[in-house]
Amino acid sequence: MNNKRLLALTSSLLFGLAAAHAAPSDQGPWSLSAGFDYSSGKYGLNTTTDIWSVPLTLGYSGDRWRFRLTVPYIDVSGSSDVIPGIGRVDNGNPLSRGRSNGRGGANAVIVNGTVVTTGSASGLGDVTASAGYEFLQSADRSFGMGLTGLVKFGTADADKGLGTGKNDYGVALDIHKSYDSWTTYGSVGWTDYGNSSYIQLKNGFDATIGAGYHVSSGDTVGASYLYHEKIAVGGGPQSELTAYWNHRLTETARLQLYVLGGFANGSPDYGAGASVRYLF
Repeated sequence: MNNKRLLALTSSLLFGLAAAHAAPSDQGPWSLSAGFDYSSGKYGLNTTTDIWSVPLTLGYSGDRWRFRLTVPYIDVSGSSDVIPGIGRVDNGNPLSRGRSNGRGGANAVIVNGTVVTTGSASGLGDVTASAGYEFLQSADRSFGMGLTGLVKFGTADADKGLGTGKNDYGVALDIHKSYDSWTTYGSVGWTDYGNSSYIQLKNGFDATIGAGYHVSSGDTVGASYLYHEKIAVGGGPQSELTAYWNHRLTETARLQLYVLGGFANGSPDYGAGASVRYLF
């Protein structure tokens, strides 16, 4: 998490799952959230890529069902071989961001004797949709286990280097347990990645673990760790730790702030973000 990479979506859904179980019963099942996310990293290259994302998310949380639809606007500045949501790839698209025929600004620099193309582009990102069902649930709702299906639609412009232009499909097994002031959660997922003529990806597994602590009735702090195996030639695995703070602004509004640190070439070096969620 959290330039809203598809591979980190499972962890963000788990945050929402834990929050839904802790929410007062007089709140509505629907939610609308907006925010921003920034990340920066070299992804194993000698140039830095900065990614901004402004996502808008509509959600529904019932007794057992969870639905999410996220539409992001993104801005990317950096290497043409770095794709939001994926990381470093071997991008053979001659029209991609930073290349002379591209639509996202063209620039070429020499790094250690190698020509590296960089550029900037912005536009609609990949729209993601998910549906989850909690098939196992304790009577007091302190424990639950469920399945979540994920679809990332290839709506981001591949010729701007904003995405692969292909759909991805994923499934995850989620689990959470609450006791006293703590909520722990974990997830194991698998994603089937779409391949284009220019970007080849292999399917991969990911795992998330995390814990949150209810400091007060209106504040929760926590952390989660995400690992995802390498899926692209020239890329690397994702390994990142996110720390977050959730604050109740009103009975129907929530604020979340978070920071991220990456530990592998598939992840950004660091990132931060904020979002406001309205319940109705």
